[in-house]
Amino acid sequence: MVGVSAASAVPAVVDEWRTTPPIEAVPVELVAFDTCDTALAELRDAISPHVGVYGLGSGFLRAHGEVTTDSRASADSSAGTPKSAPEAADAPEHSTTNTHEAGVDEPDLVKTDGKRVVTVADGKLRVLDVATRRITGTLDVPGGHASQLLLHEDRALVVGGGGGVAGHRIAVDSPHEPYAEGAAVTLVDLTAEPRVLNTLTVDGRYVDARQVDGVVRVVVHSGPRLPWVYPTEERTEAESLIKNRALIVTAPIGDWLPRYELTSADGSRSEGALVACDRVSRPEQHSGTSMLSVLTFDFPGDLGTGDAVTILADGDTVYGTGTSLYVADDHHLRPMTRTARNTPSTTAIHQFDISQQGPPKHVASGQVGGVLLNQYSLSEHEGHLRVATTSADAPGIPEAEPATQSSVTVLKRDGAKLQEVGKVDGLGVGERIYSVRFVGPVGYVVTFRQVDPLYTLDLSDPAKPRKVGELKITGYSAYLHPAGDGKLIGVGQEATGQGRTTGTQVSLFDVSDPAAPTKVAGHHLPGANSEVEFDPHAFLYWPARDLVLLPVLDVPVGRKPVEPTSSGLLVLRLGDGAFTALGTVRHEASTYDPGIRRALVIGDDLWTVSAAGIQVTRIDGLATRSWVPFT
Repeated sequence: MVGVSAASAVPAVVDEWRTTPPIEAVPVELVAFDTCDTALAELRDAISPHVGVYGLGSGFLRAHGEVTTDSRASADSSAGTPKSAPEAADAPEHSTTNTHEAGVDEPDLVKTDGKRVVTVADGKLRVLDVATRRITGTLDVPGGHASQLLLHEDRALVVGGGGGVAGHRIAVDSPHEPYAEGAAVTLVDLTAEPRVLNTLTVDGRYVDARQVDGVVRVVVHSGPRLPWVYPTEERTEAESLIKNRALIVTAPIGDWLPRYELTSADGSRSEGALVACDRVSRPEQHSGTSMLSVLTFDFPGDLGTGDAVTILADGDTVYGTGTSLYVADDHHLRPMTRTARNTPSTTAIHQFDISQQGPPKHVASGQVGGVLLNQYSLSEHEGHLRVATTSADAPGIPEAEPATQSSVTVLKRDGAKLQEVGKVDGLGVGERIYSVRFVGPVGYVVTFRQVDPLYTLDLSDPAKPRKVGELKITGYSAYLHPAGDGKLIGVGQEATGQGRTTGTQVSLFDVSDPAAPTKVAGHHLPGANSEVEFDPHAFLYWPARDLVLLPVLDVPVGRKPVEPTSSGLLVLRLGDGAFTALGTVRHEASTYDPGIRRALVIGDDLWTVSAAGIQVTRIDGLATRSWVPFT
């Protein structure tokens, strides 16, 4: 607390393995701090139980994880839906990014409006003219290695940094740490040669972003900037713990608040706290270790600082609809205990209303048991949020491996709470979820350990969700994509009966009768794998030409370690309930093979993107038309 001495705040002997009950509920009534002094006192008090001999590091059950652009795609908004830019009516029919929900775009390494292709596949922004198939502009984006972008009319918003993505560092006014990792957001004008308009850098970890029309919401995670000390040959663990505990007693409020730096093309710069301490909302119970900030940017306007909405919470997974933004966290930071690894996991979910102009409004929070796979574990339908999770039942024996099972929980907003109204569990006992897809009132869940049960769920009655069908086959699907007419495409791995994977498998399921799902077709590529398995942005279903497209990395059976692998784009035609392999597009003109990452359909051509360049291939016959190297 404020005014307490370091000596009195730290016990003489601290048992870091004390038994402390886990957080059992997510308090949801959020209020803002009335003063900065109140904020500082509460943050110091809240963080104290979580400080160990390594600060907030290895002494805690915290899986920070990599920043992933998890699974994406939607039942009624397949990425293959043809689109023409309204501002460019003469643009050819073209594909768009594979996204989760209709009308909600997601950042990716390449975008097109049918007349130009904009990519950051190699860390630089490049603009290519579709008609001439030439690069018309290249830009080194400030803030480090560009990782993802969004496109709207003549503007691009490039995001990256934090969590090891870009590693850009900005100055912060902390007496303890002069620099911190930064998440960078750059607004680029594309009317002529691409040029930077503004760059906003925040000392935090970029989590994810969503775009609805011309409005973008960017989610950033930040934590306190404190110079934790660690045990050394000269410093014991007990001494390290005492110093870390003493540190929080003297840390100022600025060490908790995320900082920003905003630079413009003319060289002007501003910096400061991203959010004032009296605008940070917190629940009654929190750890004081994490803040989530949702930034809002309007493409037609200047970048600004994002008018942050900040709550004391954590988050790893972002899911968005046209009116709501959800941020979920399944890695609660809690004090280490001897039995903590056997403590059942929970996932906190925070809902923001984005239906109005301006910054979003936090409206509700809730909790479910278990952990998410990715954003496809979440789906909003008719006022209910369906959440698929895998749980491990704690036997209370540290050496024992907990038994796993999966569930789908249905939540409904009740005031400021996301309350459970129904649940179906017992899915895949002893297994974990490998893919999830919700299509209206029906849910599909794939679990795997040795065989692949595809479960079909009837969610038409939110209070009584139930399992209605099950299909057991070898292998698993890591991504599921609706294909219309009661069909579902799965991309994953074939496997032996003992669960050993044997290569990329594309499956077609008939789910027209939810009680009796069947596999009607499949294509197996022995020894291969695909980026689609962990990032469905790489998947493209183009029903106008009955095409299923996915990048693959070929690893031939029996390959020796010194033999090279090869990458390409697998081109399948889906018709009459079967797959026909049309061939594999490869970047043969490239001097090296970094791997094809994405495919676009523009008119009658396939545009395939890698870090080495872009190749244009005729759909009919797969003849190469052009190679555009990134030099």
